[in-house]
Amino acid sequence: MKLKTKNPGKQRKRLYKMPYHSRGNILSAHLSTDLRNTYGTRALPVRKNDTIRVLRGDYKGYEGRILRVDRQSYKIYVDGITREKADGTSIQVPLHPSKVEIIKLNLDDKWRNKIIERKRQKEEEKPEEKKLEKRKNQKKEEKLTKPVEEKVEEEK
Repeated sequence: MKLKTKNPGKQRKRLYKMPYHSRGNILSAHLSTDLRNTYGTRALPVRKNDTIRVLRGDYKGYEGRILRVDRQSYKIYVDGITREKADGTSIQVPLHPSKVEIIKLNLDDKWRNKIIERKRQKEEEKPEEKKLEKRKNQKKEEKLTKPVEEKVEEEK
């Protein structure tokens, strides 16, 4: 999601009013270094049955399987992360996906495999684009510095 405003109130408003089909990308988590190397991408949207590791909060270091992804409240629920209520019943604790790291992907879905393949291709293309941009920037700098050098020589 790319926001065009720096105003925090407007950012929150757009986040809360965002349509459900757009919320999936915000529910993304980083991949572990092993997965990052194998799939060639840094992050993916979390899905049910992915295995994650909690990186922040009271449950830091805990590893478990995602039971449910709640797009409405931007939270995920992990197997084994529960809290006791005052009356003795246990409830699941919601986590934000930015606080977790995916350590094992659920690749049962053919659409997810297509997404991973598409992201891998984009990552492979990026270094070439960066090299081209550097060359363009160098050429622009050369054009800008040449007249300045000529003026300095003329002043001498």
